[in-house]
Amino acid sequence: MAGKTDISTPTKNLAEAGREFYRRGWTLGTSGNFSMLLARKPLRICVTASGIEKGNLDETNFLELDDDAEILQGFGKPSAETLIHLMIYRFIPKARSILHTHSVWGTILSDVFFEQGAIEIEGYEMLKGLAGVKTHEHRELVPIIENSQDYIALSHVIENVLRENRDVHGIYLRRHGLYTWGDSVSEARRHVEIFEFLFEVLGRQLR
Repeated sequence: MAGKTDISTPTKNLAEAGREFYRRGWTLGTSGNFSMLLARKPLRICVTASGIEKGNLDETNFLELDDDAEILQGFGKPSAETLIHLMIYRFIPKARSILHTHSVWGTILSDVFFEQGAIEIEGYEMLKGLAGVKTHEHRELVPIIENSQDYIALSHVIENVLRENRDVHGIYLRRHGLYTWGDSVSEARRHVEIFEFLFEVLGRQLR
């Protein structure tokens, strides 16, 4: 196995987040995947191995990958969704961690608001938990993208959506899940918590 980097330390926080997300019902079964940037030039990331139950996630369940999603270190198989992580790291310079969750409320909203193109959230104090947001009067859009198993094509679609919506903190794959990011694992985790709180608030108002 190529590469000598010890990725156990940077993945401890990711594993802890995964176990908590599982407990809260946001990554049930083996759903979801989490990553952290290790280097930009050349691009290297650590990401959860595919098929791992997140309730039992620990720092040994991560792979170190290069820019082509080739394994440099670790055991297991990377998710096909790794291509989305790599694209986001390339496109968003401030992203140093990406978290992908599957919640009931978010999934419902991604269907209800698909024709509108985005989940729109405005006027809630919890919005101030998103990086750079200073007021509850902020209007946050979470673009909704049609899900696909063609992750190369899907990555290009997501890149185009991000190009047109540069200030967003996350995107939603329809009937699938949330991708959000931050300049650290803790910031990305906070974004998940903020979005999931607000998704549930909006979902409970549906009639």
